[in-house]
Amino acid sequence: MKIISWNVNGLRACIQKGFADFFREADADVFAVQETKLQPHQFELELPGREVYLNSAQKKGYSGTAVISRTAPLSVSLGMGVEEHDREGRIIVAEYEGFRLLNVYVPNSQRELARLEYRMRWEEAFREFCRRLDADKPLVICGDMNVAHAEIDLKNPASNRRNAGFTDEERGCMTQLLESGFTDVFRALYPERVEYTWWSYMNNARARNIGWRIDYFIVSDRFMANVEDCEILPNVLGSDHCPVALQLRGDAR
Repeated sequence: MKIISWNVNGLRACIQKGFADFFREADADVFAVQETKLQPHQFELELPGREVYLNSAQKKGYSGTAVISRTAPLSVSLGMGVEEHDREGRIIVAEYEGFRLLNVYVPNSQRELARLEYRMRWEEAFREFCRRLDADKPLVICGDMNVAHAEIDLKNPASNRRNAGFTDEERGCMTQLLESGFTDVFRALYPERVEYTWWSYMNNARARNIGWRIDYFIVSDRFMANVEDCEILPNVLGSDHCPVALQLRGDAR
């Protein structure tokens, strides 16, 4: 079973930059999308044979997530059941026979860390939500976590120490999540590999590979035996992020 996660930074814009071509080429069983920036009536992509689930932000042109699945999940839910955190369309949970998939777009702490305090409340609620889901069935979390967990996960850790996405607080929250019974799949498989998933549009950062790894697959510790590989796809263009692919063993679904 193949799952792909991609922050497209606006699905309608990404469609104009080749999203459909990559979607067909990748031929994933599940495609999890973040930062769709659209309302349900604005989703115009023809995807025969696929089930499409959207969670849109109340604010138009902002945030949003989508799950596109070859087979219909057993159940689908939107958000984590906390009103304060469910207005921006940041979570979709799709239940399959052997696991639940949680597609998430974690809030950015923003410039001057204007939203860091909110981010900390969100992180606590999110961690408890993941623990509750994990207690019932193994969990596969995918999406833009908006944090580089370790210094290996970004090009310039020293100069970014107090910038959004690399604060001690955000990194600490990721540590707490992993210590709650979860594994960062890519880092577990490739402890020393330096690869990034996001590059600023400024200063030709992508061509110079000045990036951050902020897009993840994170799974319940006990589910790692079902993981075959996790691959970052930096050559796929269309967004300031690149896709990440998770390959599960055939019987994992």
